[in-house]
Amino acid sequence: MNAAQWKKVSGLLGLGLRARTVVVGVEQVRAAVARRVVALAVVADDATENSRTKVLPLLRARRVQVVGGVTASDLGAAVGRETTTVVAVVDEALARGIRGALAPTGP
Repeated sequence: MNAAQWKKVSGLLGLGLRARTVVVGVEQVRAAVARRVVALAVVADDATENSRTKVLPLLRARRVQVVGGVTASDLGAAVGRETTTVVAVVDEALARGIRGALAPTGP
């Protein structure tokens, strides 16, 4: 994810946080996945193996799109924390917006 894409995605995540349509943290994301409400997840590239083991198999099993290319400190800053390893989007419209922000643009 390049800087321009991250700026758009982080803005959308912040908007989603204020609208309560994103879930922050490993345990909260696991609970949301169990409820089958997650449309998209952003996982930090530098997440610990323990965090990845707790979250990624559940996300794959539910066929949730996982986005990477961001650090835990950048992801945390987008949602008002020092660091966080995973954020899940529960609103499909917001997830579409994030997917659109990540789509390749022109040549």
